[in-house]
Amino acid sequence: MISFDLQCEHGHQFEGWFGSSADYDTQKQKGLVDCPICGSFDIRKCLTAPHVGRKGNQTSVPARVPNEVSEGAMASLSNSTELPDQMKEVIEKMAKIQADSLKDSKWVGRQFAEEARAIHYGEAEAQIIHGETSPVEAKQLADEGVPVAPLLFPFIPPEAKN
Repeated sequence: MISFDLQCEHGHQFEGWFGSSADYDTQKQKGLVDCPICGSFDIRKCLTAPHVGRKGNQTSVPARVPNEVSEGAMASLSNSTELPDQMKEVIEKMAKIQADSLKDSKWVGRQFAEEARAIHYGEAEAQIIHGETSPVEAKQLADEGVPVAPLLFPFIPPEAKN
């Protein structure tokens, strides 16, 4: 597996994992790589520093912090990804809303595009559904006027649950 730092045309940065560099190229050409924030397909690789493990005969040495640096200054130097409590609360509420809305929705798996079209064109009973489709297919559905929206949070399909 290889990890790439990616960025969309709007400046959103995210990480993508691929089997190889060629896999990334293939997926990008097929329209399978999109920004998880805005859905843009205009994606480019960012400069990525490779991870090189240390030699087995080396030990890690803690970084020396000069004595004159205050605790407040150290806090601003942190690279922690810890979210503020308010942001955590908003994310938890959004995840709960998604979970509650999916309770009344039918899982259709990889048949999502076909089922959504059938419902939209009156060929199947109107109902709320969720499932899987490619970004390209989702765009085609939206272009046809079929109402679709991506889930904001990961969803574990029923057949994948233990």
